[in-house]
Amino acid sequence: MTNHKEADPDRLAALDHAHLWHPFTQMREWAAEPPLIITEGEGVKVRDVEGRWYWDGVSSLWVNLHGHRKTEIDRAIVAQLSQIAHSTLLGCSSPPAILLAERLVALAPPGLTKVFYSDNGSTAVEVALKMALQYWQQMTPAHPRKTKILAFSLAYHGDTVGAVSVGGIDVFHARFAPYLFPTFKANPPYCYRCHLGLTYPSCETACLTDLEEALRRHHDEIAALIVEPLMQAAAGMLAAPAGYLRRLRDLCTRYNVLMIADEVATGFGRTGTMFACEQEGVTPDLMAVAKGLTGGYLPLAATLATQAVYDAFLGEYPEFRTFFHGHSYTGNALACAAALANLDVFLHERVIDGLAPKLAGLRNALAPLAAHPHVGDIRQCGLMVGVELVQDAETKTRFPTASRIGWTVSREARALGLLTRPLGDVLVLVPPLAATPDELTVMVDILHQAIVNTLGGRRDSPAVLPSRSDTVEHGR
Repeated sequence: MTNHKEADPDRLAALDHAHLWHPFTQMREWAAEPPLIITEGEGVKVRDVEGRWYWDGVSSLWVNLHGHRKTEIDRAIVAQLSQIAHSTLLGCSSPPAILLAERLVALAPPGLTKVFYSDNGSTAVEVALKMALQYWQQMTPAHPRKTKILAFSLAYHGDTVGAVSVGGIDVFHARFAPYLFPTFKANPPYCYRCHLGLTYPSCETACLTDLEEALRRHHDEIAALIVEPLMQAAAGMLAAPAGYLRRLRDLCTRYNVLMIADEVATGFGRTGTMFACEQEGVTPDLMAVAKGLTGGYLPLAATLATQAVYDAFLGEYPEFRTFFHGHSYTGNALACAAALANLDVFLHERVIDGLAPKLAGLRNALAPLAAHPHVGDIRQCGLMVGVELVQDAETKTRFPTASRIGWTVSREARALGLLTRPLGDVLVLVPPLAATPDELTVMVDILHQAIVNTLGGRRDSPAVLPSRSDTVEHGR
């Protein structure tokens, strides 16, 4: 085994990072400032090249579940390396890929019985879209007019062309409009800023009206509806009201439209259950998973399908009904081994069963933020949190875009030892499932302090936190 020397801080700090793009920062200012270079992780913390420790408040972009350097996953990868790192699934398979597929089917909502591997969330969604479109062309009888997808405004499903086509965040997607396939779009549930001016629960989810009308009028053209179940993450952590997902499933069934659940962000415990669909007893026709699939170690994704969808692709050779899609590293053995170990941790440590006190503790820790005059809304679904900052809480007036309040507060939180990220002026907190109630409280306290430091106001019960001038040296 090759020995690697510890990274030299001075050399790393001096690296020209202009060739690396961070997709959610303005390019000019990003290129002008030194990057945060992470060299080590342990538990729910990461350390930078200068030795400072930070709470990983976004789970390294929502992928890490059980903490960094999880012994069980480390060992599984090493053990697999002693056999083979990768072999193609083109006409072949491997034990880890087979075993993982069996485990996923056992865990998924009932009825999802087939697994198609790919590389990441975008490709898992792309696969689901292509399957849905091809399905209607090949089923008996065929429905050749079903060539459109019904999606939500403010949706985010990835960065490949198909995934962007069903996205709806203009700052990410508008420039590519001429190159995208046409879709039908419906308004998502955004209870804090309801486009109908109504209040939940007295509204009785009236926001579904335009979606149902689209299905009624165009169901003969719509192949599938795609939804991020329970929470539209990149839209600003928009939480769907209770019963909304169940009604979507019922509408898809009524109008003979496939339902695609994009569980890339919400899957693997993020919402309090293994998959968000479980919470309303929903089985989609297709489900995309990625991010937490390997516990935050290696890229791997899967698209799960029902037997009915699978059967539409069976036929004689001259019919060419095959799903012609694949990736070089599909079902990578190392990634599948990591995913199996990840699922073993869920089982042996009873992770899902242990989430309830963490979710309650997180909710209690977040409650004091609601009193701040610039906190408009706090949205929590499991361990996924969005704190929407506003200029005036009574009127819900937004801050001017140029003020970049979300970005400023996030940078202040980083100075205090918490890595988070803004989605506009919505502060996002998605900690690892492994975080203890006390650790979750500390993360929220830092976020609260960062808001106070940036926007003024006060805290009735301030926690003992470092000031901006202090060195961030959170020990392990």
